[in-house]
Amino acid sequence: MSTEKTVVSNFDTWKKFLGDRVLQAERMGMSEETINKLAYEIGDFLDEKVDPANHSNRALKELWDVGDADERRTIACLMVKLAKQNA
Repeated sequence: MSTEKTVVSNFDTWKKFLGDRVLQAERMGMSEETINKLAYEIGDFLDEKVDPANHSNRALKELWDVGDADERRTIACLMVKLAKQNA
């Protein structure tokens, strides 16, 4: 199993992984706005390419699927905040 598949299949692992990447981006000087835009792009990628492996990921996908672009940006921003708390 690839690292990406393992990370995405466990929600707690995903939050920690994402949180570490957010902190790394901040240390590199990325703005919060840029990080949130990247989170949105990652959300789109995951929506198209990854089948949710657990109930938490499935719920996020369903929310993403019913949301419009603004609501998806809100979800992405909230995931960044959640990830930072778990880093």
